[in-house]
Amino acid sequence: MSADVLVLGGSGVDTTVYVPELPLPYRDTYHVPPVVDRIGNTGSGVALGCHALGLGVVFADLIGDDPQGALIRHALRDLDCRWGPAAAGTTRSVLLVGPDGRRLSLHDPKATPGERLPRHLYADVDAAHVHVSISDRCRDAYPDLEGRSVSTDLHDWDGVNDYHHDFAYRSDLVFLSSTALPAPAATMRDIIARGRARTVVCMRGADGCLVLTRDGGDVRAFPAEPLPGPVADSNGAGDAFVSGFLYGMLRGRPLEESVRLGAIAGAHACTVAGTHESPITEPLLLARAGTPAG
Repeated sequence: MSADVLVLGGSGVDTTVYVPELPLPYRDTYHVPPVVDRIGNTGSGVALGCHALGLGVVFADLIGDDPQGALIRHALRDLDCRWGPAAAGTTRSVLLVGPDGRRLSLHDPKATPGERLPRHLYADVDAAHVHVSISDRCRDAYPDLEGRSVSTDLHDWDGVNDYHHDFAYRSDLVFLSSTALPAPAATMRDIIARGRARTVVCMRGADGCLVLTRDGGDVRAFPAEPLPGPVADSNGAGDAFVSGFLYGMLRGRPLEESVRLGAIAGAHACTVAGTHESPITEPLLLARAGTPAG
């Protein structure tokens, strides 16, 4: 079958706790607003974001035979999803979110050593683009993706950890965050020099993003987009940026416009509660960008 985007890995459930401040000083008890379980993790965010933008999406991952797996199935019911069994159960995260929208993530990957995403879940999908989540179970998919357009998101990589190397150096389009990078520009140049990436995008939150391309030139800085409302929750802003960028790329938009569409989608995500429950739609994205469809 054909699709615009095939997303491999990265489903999970977020338990979100809104706390009065971060870091949270020790105290025996904090009374907090209702604690909520929601669809979460990066692959889910990219898949739902692309779907809301009108792209045809296929999603493949492993989930558990547990309540969290059932929540994921329900949340992604409108997408073409291929599920395999995860032996240790469904990936989970506990997110502590402060009043300013910043978050602290406590991530439990439910990883089983040697567990891999079965090829039969995605081999029949003829997708214009493949987005690979940095789940260990996905790293062996790269040989099957030779000759195809592939992206990944390294998140808060420190530029050193070997775990990320397969993803960093075997993807055509690499997203990452400046959060843990001592020298973002140097890391971006290293990804271009040592890997196959044509474009590297380093997200910097309210400071916008940095972009480096293989075809020459230095690192370019792009501004963030203004938030369209009060900040609610920054969870999922990076995944929303990726979705907006991929939408622009797959619609043949110039790099600069794809970056702006990503920034608009990321700004929208900061103003809605939950990680991925209210992604920006195609009409709203284009309206905020002042860009015609097509």
